[in-house]
Amino acid sequence: MEHFGVIDLGSNSARLSVWEIDADGSVKQVLKLKEMVRLSEGMGTAKILQEPAMARTLAALAGFKTQYDQLEHLTLRAYATAATRQAANQKEFLKRVKKAVDLDIQVIEGSKEAQLDYLGVINTLPIQNALIMDTGGASTELILVQNRKLQHLVSIPFGSVNLSERFLSKDMVSAAEVFNLMTAVEHTYNSLWWLRKAQNLPIIALGGSNRTLAKIQRRRDEVPNFEDIHGYRMLTSQVNVIFSDILTKDLEARKAVPGLAKYRADIIVGGLVPVVMMIRYLDSDRLTFSQYGLREGALYEYLNNKDEDH
Repeated sequence: MEHFGVIDLGSNSARLSVWEIDADGSVKQVLKLKEMVRLSEGMGTAKILQEPAMARTLAALAGFKTQYDQLEHLTLRAYATAATRQAANQKEFLKRVKKAVDLDIQVIEGSKEAQLDYLGVINTLPIQNALIMDTGGASTELILVQNRKLQHLVSIPFGSVNLSERFLSKDMVSAAEVFNLMTAVEHTYNSLWWLRKAQNLPIIALGGSNRTLAKIQRRRDEVPNFEDIHGYRMLTSQVNVIFSDILTKDLEARKAVPGLAKYRADIIVGGLVPVVMMIRYLDSDRLTFSQYGLREGALYEYLNNKDEDH
Protein backbone atom coordinates (compact mmCIF):
# COMPACT_ATOMS: atom_id res chain seq x y z
CA MET A 1 0.00 0.00 0.00
CA GLU A 2 1.17 3.53 -0.78
CA HIS A 3 -0.07 7.09 -0.44
CA PHE A 4 -0.16 9.78 -3.12
CA GLY A 5 -0.75 13.40 -2.17
CA VAL A 6 -1.14 16.70 -3.98
CA ILE A 7 -0.83 20.21 -2.61
CA ASP A 8 -2.49 22.80 -4.82
CA LEU A 9 -1.26 26.24 -3.83
CA GLY A 10 -3.63 28.59 -5.55
CA SER A 11 -4.09 32.34 -5.50
CA ASN A 12 -6.98 32.17 -3.05
CA SER A 13 -6.71 28.79 -1.32
CA ALA A 14 -4.19 26.12 -0.41
CA ARG A 15 -5.53 22.57 -0.67
CA LEU A 16 -4.20 19.14 0.17
CA SER A 17 -5.62 15.82 -1.03
CA VAL A 18 -4.13 12.42 -0.20
CA TRP A 19 -5.21 9.04 -1.53
CA GLU A 20 -4.42 5.51 -0.42
CA ILE A 21 -3.47 3.26 -3.35
CA ASP A 22 -3.73 -0.47 -2.68
CA ALA A 23 -1.70 -3.20 -4.38
CA ASP A 24 -4.74 -4.08 -6.52
CA GLY A 25 -4.85 -0.51 -7.84
CA SER A 26 -7.93 0.59 -5.89
CA VAL A 27 -7.86 4.20 -4.70
CA LYS A 28 -9.43 5.75 -1.61
CA GLN A 29 -9.19 9.37 -0.48
CA VAL A 30 -7.91 9.60 3.09
CA LEU A 31 -7.22 13.31 3.53
CA LYS A 32 -8.75 16.49 2.16
CA LEU A 33 -7.82 19.86 3.64
CA LYS A 34 -8.37 23.45 2.60
CA GLU A 35 -7.11 26.78 3.95
CA MET A 36 -8.06 30.16 2.56
CA VAL A 37 -4.67 31.89 2.26
CA ARG A 38 -5.43 34.50 -0.40
CA LEU A 39 -1.82 34.45 -1.56
CA SER A 40 -2.46 36.91 -4.41
CA GLU A 41 -3.92 39.59 -2.14
CA GLY A 42 -2.41 43.01 -2.75
CA MET A 43 0.08 41.86 -5.41
CA GLY A 44 -0.89 44.83 -7.56
CA THR A 45 0.72 45.71 -10.88
CA ALA A 46 4.20 45.12 -9.40
CA LYS A 47 3.19 41.45 -8.87
CA ILE A 48 4.84 41.19 -5.45
CA LEU A 49 3.61 38.62 -2.92
CA GLN A 50 2.81 40.49 0.30
CA GLU A 51 4.13 39.52 3.74
CA PRO A 52 0.74 38.80 5.41
CA ALA A 53 -0.28 36.58 2.47
CA MET A 54 3.01 34.65 2.55
CA ALA A 55 2.74 34.21 6.33
CA ARG A 56 -0.80 32.82 6.02
CA THR A 57 0.39 30.43 3.32
CA LEU A 58 3.38 29.17 5.32
CA ALA A 59 1.10 28.57 8.32
CA ALA A 60 -1.31 26.57 6.14
CA LEU A 61 1.52 24.47 4.67
CA ALA A 62 2.87 23.79 8.18
CA GLY A 63 -0.60 22.58 9.17
CA PHE A 64 -0.72 20.29 6.15
CA LYS A 65 2.70 18.89 7.02
CA THR A 66 1.60 17.76 10.48
CA GLN A 67 -1.08 15.67 8.74
CA TYR A 68 0.83 14.13 5.84
CA ASP A 69 3.96 13.43 7.91
CA GLN A 70 1.97 10.70 9.67
CA LEU A 71 1.43 8.76 6.42
CA GLU A 72 3.73 5.98 5.24
CA HIS A 73 5.06 5.50 1.70
CA LEU A 74 3.91 8.95 0.61
CA THR A 75 4.61 10.42 -2.81
CA LEU A 76 3.83 14.12 -2.55
CA ARG A 77 3.47 16.60 -5.38
CA ALA A 78 3.20 20.31 -4.61
CA TYR A 79 2.03 22.63 -7.37
CA ALA A 80 1.79 26.42 -7.26
CA THR A 81 -0.37 28.23 -9.81
CA ALA A 82 -1.09 31.80 -10.91
CA ALA A 83 -0.11 33.93 -7.88
CA THR A 84 3.31 32.28 -7.48
CA ARG A 85 3.71 32.00 -11.26
CA GLN A 86 3.26 35.75 -11.68
CA ALA A 87 5.18 36.82 -8.56
CA ALA A 88 8.28 38.98 -8.98
CA ASN A 89 9.53 37.63 -5.61
CA GLN A 90 8.78 34.00 -6.50
CA LYS A 91 12.30 32.70 -5.73
CA GLU A 92 12.42 34.21 -2.23
CA PHE A 93 8.97 32.83 -1.44
CA LEU A 94 9.87 29.30 -2.60
CA LYS A 95 13.06 29.44 -0.50
CA ARG A 96 11.01 30.39 2.56
CA VAL A 97 8.67 27.48 1.96
CA LYS A 98 11.61 25.09 1.61
CA LYS A 99 13.19 26.37 4.82
CA ALA A 100 9.94 26.39 6.82
CA VAL A 101 8.38 23.06 5.82
CA ASP A 102 11.06 21.34 3.69
CA LEU A 103 8.78 21.34 0.66
CA ASP A 104 9.84 21.73 -2.96
CA ILE A 105 7.02 23.48 -4.76
CA GLN A 106 6.77 23.16 -8.52
CA VAL A 107 5.47 26.32 -10.16
CA ILE A 108 3.43 25.12 -13.12
CA GLU A 109 2.48 26.95 -16.28
CA GLY A 110 -1.18 27.72 -16.94
CA SER A 111 -1.16 25.16 -19.76
CA LYS A 112 -0.12 22.41 -17.31
CA GLU A 113 -2.82 23.54 -14.87
CA ALA A 114 -5.38 23.29 -17.67
CA GLN A 115 -4.18 19.79 -18.66
CA LEU A 116 -4.53 18.57 -15.07
CA ASP A 117 -8.02 20.12 -14.86
CA TYR A 118 -8.92 18.22 -18.03
CA LEU A 119 -7.68 14.91 -16.59
CA GLY A 120 -9.60 15.49 -13.36
CA VAL A 121 -12.85 16.19 -15.24
CA ILE A 122 -12.62 13.67 -18.08
CA ASN A 123 -11.98 10.77 -15.70
CA THR A 124 -14.91 11.58 -13.42
CA LEU A 125 -17.69 13.04 -15.62
CA PRO A 126 -19.34 11.50 -18.72
CA ILE A 127 -18.71 14.43 -21.07
CA GLN A 128 -18.28 14.32 -24.85
CA ASN A 129 -18.09 17.94 -25.96
CA ALA A 130 -17.77 20.84 -23.52
CA LEU A 131 -15.83 23.86 -22.40
CA ILE A 132 -14.09 23.31 -19.06
CA MET A 133 -13.74 26.59 -17.15
CA ASP A 134 -11.69 26.84 -13.96
CA THR A 135 -11.91 30.31 -12.38
CA GLY A 136 -9.28 30.71 -9.68
CA GLY A 137 -8.05 33.67 -7.68
CA ALA A 138 -5.62 35.04 -10.27
CA SER A 139 -6.13 32.94 -13.41
CA THR A 140 -8.88 31.29 -15.42
CA GLU A 141 -8.23 28.12 -17.41
CA LEU A 142 -10.35 27.34 -20.47
CA ILE A 143 -10.22 23.91 -22.12
CA LEU A 144 -12.19 22.94 -25.22
CA VAL A 145 -13.08 19.23 -25.22
CA GLN A 146 -14.34 17.58 -28.43
CA ASN A 147 -15.13 13.84 -28.51
CA ARG A 148 -13.56 13.63 -25.02
CA LYS A 149 -10.22 14.85 -26.42
CA LEU A 150 -8.46 18.05 -25.38
CA GLN A 151 -8.51 20.33 -28.45
CA HIS A 152 -7.53 23.80 -27.23
CA LEU A 153 -6.52 25.34 -23.94
CA VAL A 154 -5.55 28.71 -22.54
CA SER A 155 -4.77 30.21 -19.14
CA ILE A 156 -5.96 33.80 -18.79
CA PRO A 157 -4.26 35.86 -16.04
CA PHE A 158 -7.45 37.00 -14.33
CA GLY A 159 -9.54 35.55 -11.53
CA SER A 160 -11.73 36.39 -8.55
CA VAL A 161 -9.07 38.18 -6.48
CA ASN A 162 -7.23 40.26 -9.08
CA LEU A 163 -10.40 41.22 -11.00
CA SER A 164 -12.05 42.34 -7.75
CA GLU A 165 -9.01 44.36 -6.70
CA ARG A 166 -8.68 45.96 -10.12
CA PHE A 167 -12.30 46.84 -10.91
CA LEU A 168 -14.62 46.65 -7.92
CA SER A 169 -15.31 48.39 -4.62
CA LYS A 170 -15.17 46.01 -1.64
CA ASP A 171 -18.58 46.92 -0.25
CA MET A 172 -21.26 47.98 -2.71
CA VAL A 173 -20.29 47.54 -6.36
CA SER A 174 -21.52 50.18 -8.79
CA ALA A 175 -23.12 49.61 -12.19
CA ALA A 176 -20.19 51.36 -13.87
CA GLU A 177 -17.66 49.11 -12.11
CA VAL A 178 -19.47 45.96 -13.18
CA PHE A 179 -19.87 47.27 -16.73
CA ASN A 180 -16.15 48.04 -17.01
CA LEU A 181 -15.27 44.61 -15.65
CA MET A 182 -17.65 42.85 -18.05
CA THR A 183 -16.27 44.84 -20.97
CA ALA A 184 -12.69 43.84 -20.12
CA VAL A 185 -13.61 40.14 -19.80
CA GLU A 186 -15.56 40.20 -23.07
CA HIS A 187 -12.62 41.85 -24.82
CA THR A 188 -10.39 38.96 -23.69
CA TYR A 189 -12.87 36.33 -24.90
CA ASN A 190 -13.10 38.03 -28.30
CA SER A 191 -9.35 37.63 -28.70
CA LEU A 192 -9.53 33.79 -28.45
CA TRP A 193 -10.18 32.60 -32.01
CA TRP A 194 -11.07 29.00 -31.07
CA LEU A 195 -13.59 29.92 -28.38
CA ARG A 196 -16.34 30.23 -31.00
CA LYS A 197 -16.03 26.46 -31.51
CA ALA A 198 -17.56 26.02 -28.04
CA GLN A 199 -20.78 27.78 -29.11
CA ASN A 200 -23.85 26.18 -27.46
CA LEU A 201 -21.75 23.58 -25.62
CA PRO A 202 -22.24 22.94 -21.91
CA ILE A 203 -19.75 24.62 -19.60
CA ILE A 204 -18.05 22.44 -16.97
CA ALA A 205 -17.41 24.83 -14.09
CA LEU A 206 -14.53 24.47 -11.62
CA GLY A 207 -13.07 26.80 -9.01
CA GLY A 208 -14.42 28.15 -5.74
CA SER A 209 -16.39 31.08 -7.16
CA ASN A 210 -18.14 28.96 -9.79
CA ARG A 211 -18.94 26.19 -7.29
CA THR A 212 -20.49 28.82 -5.01
CA LEU A 213 -23.29 29.20 -7.58
CA ALA A 214 -24.20 25.53 -7.17
CA LYS A 215 -24.04 25.72 -3.37
CA ILE A 216 -26.33 28.78 -3.26
CA GLN A 217 -28.84 27.12 -5.62
CA ARG A 218 -28.80 23.86 -3.67
CA ARG A 219 -29.34 25.73 -0.40
CA ARG A 220 -32.32 27.46 -2.01
CA ASP A 221 -33.65 24.09 -3.13
CA GLU A 222 -33.06 22.77 0.41
CA VAL A 223 -30.89 19.89 -0.81
CA PRO A 224 -29.55 18.11 2.33
CA ASN A 225 -25.92 17.62 1.17
CA PHE A 226 -25.71 20.98 -0.60
CA GLU A 227 -21.89 20.90 -0.91
CA ASP A 228 -21.87 17.64 -2.88
CA ILE A 229 -22.04 19.24 -6.32
CA HIS A 230 -20.01 16.95 -8.60
CA GLY A 231 -22.04 16.48 -11.78
CA TYR A 232 -24.76 18.89 -10.63
CA ARG A 233 -26.42 20.82 -13.45
CA MET A 234 -27.78 24.32 -13.27
CA LEU A 235 -29.80 26.27 -15.81
CA THR A 236 -28.52 29.59 -17.16
CA SER A 237 -31.68 31.26 -15.87
CA GLN A 238 -30.86 30.12 -12.31
CA VAL A 239 -27.31 31.47 -12.63
CA ASN A 240 -28.64 34.86 -13.77
CA VAL A 241 -31.10 35.08 -10.86
CA ILE A 242 -28.36 34.42 -8.30
CA PHE A 243 -25.87 36.80 -9.92
CA SER A 244 -28.35 39.68 -10.17
CA ASP A 245 -29.37 39.07 -6.56
CA ILE A 246 -25.74 39.23 -5.37
CA LEU A 247 -25.21 42.48 -7.32
CA THR A 248 -27.91 44.21 -5.23
CA LYS A 249 -26.20 43.43 -1.92
CA ASP A 250 -23.47 45.16 0.05
CA LEU A 251 -20.64 43.19 1.67
CA GLU A 252 -22.48 42.38 4.91
CA ALA A 253 -25.57 41.21 3.03
CA ARG A 254 -23.42 39.03 0.74
CA LYS A 255 -21.85 37.41 3.82
CA ALA A 256 -25.34 36.39 4.92
CA VAL A 257 -26.27 34.58 1.66
CA PRO A 258 -26.79 30.85 2.42
CA GLY A 259 -24.25 28.79 0.48
CA LEU A 260 -21.84 31.72 0.02
CA ALA A 261 -18.82 31.42 2.33
CA LYS A 262 -18.16 34.62 4.31
CA TYR A 263 -14.48 34.69 3.29
CA ARG A 264 -15.53 34.79 -0.37
CA ALA A 265 -18.11 37.60 -0.06
CA ASP A 266 -15.71 40.39 -1.04
CA ILE A 267 -14.53 38.66 -4.25
CA ILE A 268 -17.67 36.82 -5.38
CA VAL A 269 -18.84 39.46 -7.87
CA GLY A 270 -15.43 39.55 -9.56
CA GLY A 271 -15.28 35.77 -9.36
CA LEU A 272 -18.62 35.23 -11.11
CA VAL A 273 -18.32 37.76 -13.93
CA PRO A 274 -16.08 35.45 -16.06
CA VAL A 275 -18.56 32.55 -16.01
CA VAL A 276 -21.63 34.79 -16.41
CA MET A 277 -19.98 36.38 -19.44
CA MET A 278 -18.95 32.99 -20.83
CA ILE A 279 -22.52 31.69 -20.63
CA ARG A 280 -23.60 34.65 -22.77
CA TYR A 281 -20.63 34.43 -25.11
CA LEU A 282 -21.35 30.77 -25.91
CA ASP A 283 -25.13 31.03 -25.58
CA SER A 284 -24.88 28.02 -23.27
CA ASP A 285 -28.07 26.80 -21.62
CA ARG A 286 -26.50 25.22 -18.53
CA LEU A 287 -23.52 24.79 -16.26
CA THR A 288 -22.33 21.40 -15.05
CA PHE A 289 -20.16 21.50 -11.93
CA SER A 290 -17.04 19.51 -11.21
CA GLN A 291 -15.51 19.12 -7.77
CA TYR A 292 -12.52 17.46 -9.37
CA GLY A 293 -9.74 19.36 -11.10
CA LEU A 294 -6.01 19.86 -10.67
CA ARG A 295 -5.42 17.56 -7.68
CA GLU A 296 -7.46 14.68 -9.09
CA GLY A 297 -5.86 15.27 -12.49
CA ALA A 298 -2.44 14.86 -10.88
CA LEU A 299 -3.64 11.59 -9.32
CA TYR A 300 -4.79 10.22 -12.70
CA GLU A 301 -1.53 11.34 -14.30
CA TYR A 302 0.40 9.48 -11.58
CA LEU A 303 -1.73 6.34 -11.97
CA ASN A 304 -1.37 6.41 -15.76
CA ASN A 305 2.42 6.74 -15.50
CA LYS A 306 2.53 3.84 -13.03
CA ASP A 307 0.57 1.66 -15.48
CA GLU A 308 3.00 2.54 -18.27
CA ASP A 309 5.97 1.63 -16.08
CA HIS A 310 4.67 -1.89 -15.47
